[in-house]
Amino acid sequence: MGGVRTALYAFLFARRHGGQFILRIEDTDRNRYVPGAEEYIIESLKWCGILPDEGVGFGGTHAPYRQSERKELGLYANYANKLIADRHAYYAFDTPAELEEARKTAESLGNPGWQYDAASRPAMRNSLTLPDSEVSALLASGTPHVIRLKVEAGHTISFTDMVRGEVSFDSSLVDDKVLIKADGMPTYHLAHIVDDILMEVTHAIRGEEWLPSAPAHILIYRYLGIAQPHYAHLPLLLKPEGNGKLSKRDGDRLGFPVFPLEWKDPATGEVSSGYREKGYYPEAFVNMLALLGWNDGTEQELFSMDELIARFDFDRVHKAGARFDPEKVKWYNEQWLRRQSDETLATNFSNQLAQRYGDNDQRASIAFASGAVHLLKERVQFEHELHPTGAYLFEQPLTYDEKVVSKRWTPTASTFVQAYRDTLSAHGDWKAEPLKAGFESLATAQGIKPGEVLQLFRVVVSGQGSGVDLFGMVELLGRDEVLARIDRALQTLPAHTP
Repeated sequence: MGGVRTALYAFLFARRHGGQFILRIEDTDRNRYVPGAEEYIIESLKWCGILPDEGVGFGGTHAPYRQSERKELGLYANYANKLIADRHAYYAFDTPAELEEARKTAESLGNPGWQYDAASRPAMRNSLTLPDSEVSALLASGTPHVIRLKVEAGHTISFTDMVRGEVSFDSSLVDDKVLIKADGMPTYHLAHIVDDILMEVTHAIRGEEWLPSAPAHILIYRYLGIAQPHYAHLPLLLKPEGNGKLSKRDGDRLGFPVFPLEWKDPATGEVSSGYREKGYYPEAFVNMLALLGWNDGTEQELFSMDELIARFDFDRVHKAGARFDPEKVKWYNEQWLRRQSDETLATNFSNQLAQRYGDNDQRASIAFASGAVHLLKERVQFEHELHPTGAYLFEQPLTYDEKVVSKRWTPTASTFVQAYRDTLSAHGDWKAEPLKAGFESLATAQGIKPGEVLQLFRVVVSGQGSGVDLFGMVELLGRDEVLARIDRALQTLPAHTP
């Protein structure tokens, strides 16, 4: 969800300001490569309606859009070599064992947060501490090495973030980031900057977890003599309790999805549920995500994609984390369901009913499905709840609400139901309002308050003590079905309350 929200904000900002939204696959860390993840990302964006203007799967003038492919073109090495030539980067030959020893030594001296930086690098094996002749020999022999950014201590690194305003860092606390790994693959720290330069990126939107790395990125731009893009570091999505970053474990623990689409881990086979498969509308999912950290300054909560594009800007994005409320997402889906026309819902519902009852069954007709949808849509949050919520519209009751029957089923009530059945058999205008008027008129004529038999009649027809509009249901079911249900109830229920 967090990744989708980042993409959404970038998309909205680009669309509003006439820019281009780019999908770039940053796959430089091959240890974290997950088969199928790229396809999943593209399918998720398409489902959400967040369509890139260029990128993997969409084409564009800045191809290729996979960093692993761009690496083969030598793009990253060229920039790394320039940084070395300008003495803003250096070769480091430290082995993993030597780095681990340095960490352990620091810990024994009371410094658990050791990092490779201006303070520690003089004691390490790199091109800043070794003679030039030894450096040349090591490189010529193919000795494993990385290229690190050279960060000078004692400076303040500042930039203006579109969400957080002026942000400053002490360079003494910034480590010498690895730019090129021992296998020749660039790290994110270098690769995304090179790509942003070559793809003419003007605005970069990412999560606040990248904020600590921002000073190193700012320095790289400065060392290259190139203006940095505008950065926006978005607030975290927080657990429903509000304490800590939302994670997949929270969804597993509390029973809600954290992925847009269902995801099956190719390594473990573990399946994580998705909003699409749970029956959420993409409009509801996007609407919810947009307001997790942003609002337009009004009380409005329902926004179409076009409305979001027209109103979104980073000056209304909050700095603090946004607490995720799984029940609120259901509310959004409920609202978007109610925005659907009866015709649209009826088409979908009719297909579901046809699978259950058969294509030629009257209950699967568009006319019947439309009438059922009209009665039920205010009572459900998802389309798949329509049939379970209104099952009594499609199947005659086998049991009757015992509480209502024990209280309301009297000889007087039984006589009234039989009399109303006779009235219905000859009723001319089979519409809800005339049917209701006839019910009330007959009750009054028999000296009964309509309210005393109204719920009972609902139980006779549906078996339920509550539900959709009663006479709307009677109209939908039709004369033959309603008479059959009354006859069944009269045969099943006792003649009087025991």
